[in-house]
Amino acid sequence: MMQRRKFIEKSCLATAGLMSISGMPFSKRALKDVVIGHGDYQYKVDVNWGKLNSERFPVKDCHEMVQDAKGRIILLTNHTKNNVLIYDKSGKLLHSWGSEYPGAHGLTLHDENGTEFLYICDNERHEVIKTTLDGKVVRVLPFPKETGKYQKKEAYIPTETAIAENGDIYVADGYGAQFITHYDSKGNIKNVFGGRGNEDHLFNNAHGICIDDRNPNDPILLITARQQNKLKRFQLDGTYIDSIDLPGAYICRPVIHNKNVYLATIWSGDGSEGTGFVSILDENNKLISAPGGSTPTYENEQLNPMHQTLKIFRHPHDVCIDEDENIYVAQWNSWNTYPIKLYRV
Repeated sequence: MMQRRKFIEKSCLATAGLMSISGMPFSKRALKDVVIGHGDYQYKVDVNWGKLNSERFPVKDCHEMVQDAKGRIILLTNHTKNNVLIYDKSGKLLHSWGSEYPGAHGLTLHDENGTEFLYICDNERHEVIKTTLDGKVVRVLPFPKETGKYQKKEAYIPTETAIAENGDIYVADGYGAQFITHYDSKGNIKNVFGGRGNEDHLFNNAHGICIDDRNPNDPILLITARQQNKLKRFQLDGTYIDSIDLPGAYICRPVIHNKNVYLATIWSGDGSEGTGFVSILDENNKLISAPGGSTPTYENEQLNPMHQTLKIFRHPHDVCIDEDENIYVAQWNSWNTYPIKLYRV
C-alpha cells in the first residue's frame, strides 16, 4: 500500500512533458503497424479502443475487466460518476452504472446456475459487494471481524475475489493485513490463511487471486505476491504448494484462459513508475510472451529478470481475454485513459 501511495504522489509531480498513452512515443499511424509480444503470442495495438467522452463517462483508474456470457466487456473504475462501463468488443459503450464504489478495485464474474453476478472489492468501503450485472446489490461481505485478525475495518483492504465451483468465496486482502479469507457460498467464514511476510506461505502484496481449474480434477488457487515477484500456488484449503518466480515482474491478478495464465504487470525491473507490460504463462507456468516487455529467457530453469522495452503501457492493472484471444488491458494511474486492446496476430 505504501508503494502505491508513493506512486500516486510521484504522479502528481510528473513533468508536463509526459504524454498520454496514445502519444508515447509512436505516432498513431506507426502504432497500427507495431506488433508486440513473443513467439506465438503477438499482438497489434489499439490505444483508442473504448475511448469515450471523458466529461460524460469519465474514468479515474481503470482497475479490472471481465467478459460476460453475451460477450460484453465489463470495466470497473473508481470514478463514482460511472463505476461500471459495459462495452461491446468493438469498444462501443452499451451501458454504464454505479456511484457507490469510491474504492472500486477488484471485479470477479461468477455464473451461478446460469445467472451471472459480479463481486466488487472496494478499498475505501473495506468490503466486498456482490451485484447483478446491472448493479443491483445482492450481498455485502463486511470486514471479517470474527476472524480475530482485524481490530478495525480500516485494516482490511480487499483487492480481489475468486469463486470456486461449489460457490466458496476467497477474498485477498492485498492492501491490508495480507490474509486470504475463505467463505462458503452463503458468506460464512470457513478458513483464514496467509498474512504478511516473506515466507513461502505468506504474502507481500497479495494483490490478486483466481481459481486455476486447468486441471479440472485438481483445482488450486493462484495468488499474487506482487512485491515478491511471485505467483504462489495453494490448495483450496489454504495449504501452500509452491511458487512461480517472475523476477522483475510486479504482477496483478492472474487470469486463466484456456491453458495459459495472463497477468497485467504493473511495474517491472526495479519497480519504477511507468514500466508496465503484459505477462503470458503457458500450461507449465513458464513465461512465453511479454507484450511490451523484454524477451522471456530461461537459464538453468530460472527466468532472467524482466523489464519494459516499449512505452506502450504505463501501469497495466488487469487483462481480459476474449474468445478470439484478443487482450483488453485496463490501467491504473495512467492519466485517466481508457483500456487498450491487443489484437492477436
